Amino acid sequence: MPENKVLYKGSLLTEHDIYLFKEGNHFKLFEKMGAHLVKVDGAEGTHFALWAPNAEAVSVIGDFNGWDRDSHSLQVRSDGSGIWEGFIPGLGNGTIYKYHIRSRENGYRVDKGDPFAFHWETPPKTASIVWDIQYEWGDDAWMKKRAAANALNAPHSVYEVHLGSWRRVPEEGDRSLSYREMADHLVAYVKDMGFTHVELLPVMEHPFYGSWGYQTVGYFAPTSRYGTPQDLMYLIDRLHQNDIGVVLDWVPSHFPSDEHGLSYFDGTYLYEHADPKKGYHPEWNSYIFNHGRYEVRSFLISSALFWLDRYRADGLRVDAVASMLYLDYARTEGEWLPNAYGGKENLDAISFIRRLNEVLYEHHPDVQTIAEESTAWPMVSRPAYLGGLGFGMKWNMGWMHDTLSYFSQDPVFRKFHHNQLTFSIWYAFFENFILPLSHDEVVYGKGSLLRKMPGDDWQKFANLRLLFGYMYSHPGKKLLFMGGEFGQWDEWYHEKSLDWNLLDLPPHVGMQRWVQDLNRAYRNEPALHALDFSYDGFEWIDFHDADSSIISFIRKDRASGDIILVAANFTPVPRTVYRVGVPRGGMWHELLNSDAEAYGGSGMGNLGGVEAFSLPCHGRDQSVTLVLPPLGVVLLKSEGTKATH
Repeated sequence: MPENKVLYKGSLLTEHDIYLFKEGNHFKLFEKMGAHLVKVDGAEGTHFALWAPNAEAVSVIGDFNGWDRDSHSLQVRSDGSGIWEGFIPGLGNGTIYKYHIRSRENGYRVDKGDPFAFHWETPPKTASIVWDIQYEWGDDAWMKKRAAANALNAPHSVYEVHLGSWRRVPEEGDRSLSYREMADHLVAYVKDMGFTHVELLPVMEHPFYGSWGYQTVGYFAPTSRYGTPQDLMYLIDRLHQNDIGVVLDWVPSHFPSDEHGLSYFDGTYLYEHADPKKGYHPEWNSYIFNHGRYEVRSFLISSALFWLDRYRADGLRVDAVASMLYLDYARTEGEWLPNAYGGKENLDAISFIRRLNEVLYEHHPDVQTIAEESTAWPMVSRPAYLGGLGFGMKWNMGWMHDTLSYFSQDPVFRKFHHNQLTFSIWYAFFENFILPLSHDEVVYGKGSLLRKMPGDDWQKFANLRLLFGYMYSHPGKKLLFMGGEFGQWDEWYHEKSLDWNLLDLPPHVGMQRWVQDLNRAYRNEPALHALDFSYDGFEWIDFHDADSSIISFIRKDRASGDIILVAANFTPVPRTVYRVGVPRGGMWHELLNSDAEAYGGSGMGNLGGVEAFSLPCHGRDQSVTLVLPPLGVVLLKSEGTKATH
């Protein structure tokens, strides 16, 4: 037998660590597990710790030892934790490594990447890299005011971005921008457009680029496709320095079957369920985490906390929550196993989600967790102690589906679908909703937002401006996927850049300017954001005018007393004398008009504003006469200070 070159003293793991790990309550495993640069007895090197309870032997292999499976063996702890560890002198930053695992099961042998690695080789290479993730942050000013910027009464206008395809460099083989290049270009663009937050599709390391990051392997490492961990930190730092929050997409529901990843890790189903009726996802061909296993809960919650702790993310958008909540998700009868009470609810996953949110908000009360949850599960964005799931906000998938379905209708027929516009208000305040027009709506043959719109080119642009105006005035925070803001014609495709050349054309410039001005108004007017999650911030004026396909309502702010009137005409027929009841007399200043010539519209409007008169309408003592442009929305702000009804 060759001499083993691993030392077994100086463990980073204490008895208390092991106790917490076993009971599922160790939430900073990234400080102890994986590869860490340390000094033992004066010798610098790397300490390794790996959870593989069903392994018979574990060794560290890499370039440093010629991938020799016998020269650097780890030793299993005697406390029953199933953790293997050891210290290898001389291994420094940048060392490429894997774990060779020999299982007790059927002589199974496999080379695995490190589940806790801070850095990975760039795919298609699959090894982990020892990495020091120290970084000198320069965003203290942002961190001090982050609680206010992330508060539920603050404006949240989120720009959703896929880093690999936002902008590319055609002169260099059409490569993607690096994290540091994005820091130069993306930061300036988002700031100029007026978005408050950027949401990044998963940056965690993933083997298959075409998964957009949703098939995660590296739960503690950003993808090396765009640079090092410090490069991503630099991007986030720059965004923060420009008062832009960062939300990271995070996937605790499932993981891919790649051999070097988490699947069948030590010759057993360690991270996933053994029974495919619970452990295999038929829709995504991936494995489902065993959320009832304590060590897996510690792993996942540690991952979530890691991105908040070490990368200073301002929020996590948790992907595919519905797939976690239901045991029969994407399964037919006979393909799923009921819970202990015979139901379809995944009790382990529900418990995990609640604990996840409790821990994250305990450690970082100034962030937000956001659920992508597509069902009517109650109280998703209510605290766990009240019986909710504990998220801060939830994507409003119902609003998104109904609204896009409505806008796809020819305006002639929209009067028969009027309820698709008005229904969302009946449940708008049951949850803390974000209104998403996300990447999922512009792929796989669904068409871009612009192409979804009916009519000729002019009407398509007018419809899309109307859609954005309706979204920004509707209660709820906002999310828009990249490219939508300037009216991209083509569907999003992850292998190419957005079509920035379209900004040489006036209609697209007008669309971009419209979104820019919507962001400005949304941020500057508390009536449009402060009470997004309260009935107190919204009031219908008229939702009955289906024959004309017109709706009107007001948005309100309690603190300032500001009131904004919103009136939208969903047909190409201009309404030059349209009377609307209002709660105040005096002047109503036209704040925004989607039909303004600057946005590519026809220029119909209200000449800067209208005056309310004592002429009853819609059950109110005061009313205004509006010009409602074709396929247009107008927002008018009251200059009065006293409500009359």
